[in-house]
Amino acid sequence: VNIVSGRDELAAYGDSEGDQAQRYARTGEFMRLVRRLWTEQDVTYRGEYFQVTGSTLGPRVQAGPGRPHPKLYFGGASAAAERVSATEADVQLFWGEPLDGIAERIARLRELSGKLGREHPPLEFGLRITTFVRDSTEQAWSDAEAKVAVLAARQDDLPERRGRFRAVGQRRLLDLQARGEVLDDNLYTAPGRIGGEGAGTTWLVGSAADVAKSLRRYADLGITHFVLSDTPYLQEIERQGNQLLPLLRTPG
Repeated sequence: VNIVSGRDELAAYGDSEGDQAQRYARTGEFMRLVRRLWTEQDVTYRGEYFQVTGSTLGPRVQAGPGRPHPKLYFGGASAAAERVSATEADVQLFWGEPLDGIAERIARLRELSGKLGREHPPLEFGLRITTFVRDSTEQAWSDAEAKVAVLAARQDDLPERRGRFRAVGQRRLLDLQARGEVLDDNLYTAPGRIGGEGAGTTWLVGSAADVAKSLRRYADLGITHFVLSDTPYLQEIERQGNQLLPLLRTPG
């Protein structure tokens, strides 16, 4: 379950939200409560944001070996978000940043987990990224550049679009362009000029072997969960499944 502390028009739901610190405090409290509802019965909880009395969830979540409840994925790059990840999340989900940035954030989150007294199993790490795969390296880059050109022609002016990306993690992706259009071996930052398609504005571009090699480098840093996709989904999922995933599977 992916928990998103995004902004919304909460008044439409009869609700309200405060500043960033309050928004993430609320998220942390929600995660604590939902864990109890998934694993306990007759839960009574009195928090700042949520209150329940004698609450039992039905149907019950079915536990598995080493997994008492669904994993809680969580993203966020601000200091407030990282405190929630370090203490309450099961998996910290990163956008497609360069290897050095991911390594630095993993180290900081592990240190923060120790400082804040994490009570759960060690925090795991995931990567959400667009994987742009073609039969050859040359074809992948040609198609990627053509796709960016088409997307750019559809977008509003950049200053207006940049204002739509307020989350710290999204701004980090947009700011990568200052370091270059291609980082590491094949991390393509140019989609950030036009917002990519959604907030995921970096792509791993290349042949299946190129992209698999890059993903293994993230795995070497400690990434154990991968959320990979490209659009249009139906067309690209077949390419991902037939060409990329077989290169990532290992015995056992």
